[in-house]
Amino acid sequence: MATVKTPATAIPERRRGSGVKFVYDLLRDEILDLVLPPGSPIDEVQLAERFQMSRTPIREALVRLAGEGLIDTLPNRSTMVASLDFLNMAPFFDALTLMYRVTTQLAAQNHRREDLAAIRARQAEFAAAVKAQDALAMIATNAAFHAAIAEAGRNPYFNGLFSRLLDEGRRFLRLYYQSYDDRLPQRFVDEHEAMIAAIVARDTALADSLGKAHAEQIIQQIQKLMLGEERLDIAL
Repeated sequence: MATVKTPATAIPERRRGSGVKFVYDLLRDEILDLVLPPGSPIDEVQLAERFQMSRTPIREALVRLAGEGLIDTLPNRSTMVASLDFLNMAPFFDALTLMYRVTTQLAAQNHRREDLAAIRARQAEFAAAVKAQDALAMIATNAAFHAAIAEAGRNPYFNGLFSRLLDEGRRFLRLYYQSYDDRLPQRFVDEHEAMIAAIVARDTALADSLGKAHAEQIIQQIQKLMLGEERLDIAL
């Protein structure tokens, strides 16, 4: 297998003694954002050269990433970025849809005035990212927007699960943005505005409906990307 070159990204400054976390954070972001695609080989020597540090913190960072299922060690001891888990897409999407629904509904029921300010601030950041057509910023600000809604629902268990799902699903969500060539239409900003209006009005039924519709269009778009729209039609 040919060795994939490391991404030509600028490496930020790091504090002394922060080697493991520094490598872990950067590689994790690159894997989740598909900068390092599934199946890419991971070479400790190359990483040590890239980060200008010994192989010990590199190895420890890779152990953490392996524990999260983001990299795999093969029988020949080579290491690669883990494949996307397509077998578990259906249960993942079921859980994601449920969290969109329940967090939006609870926000409509339980929000306080200060929650609305936080939600609107995150929405402004998302709208700015969409206007700039910055895909990675869109992913981050979208997650922050829905996290703010979850916080307004005041159920820490749902908050934690939703955050974990959004985090674990970042590679699927990156594919979602790629399906639009990283240029999201304005209607996604408008969908967020409709959700905010339902929350402000404390309309729990509408909030539930909008949360479900928001999740389902994401799922349908990813499924369309995976399966394609064209089929081979052969006359028999």
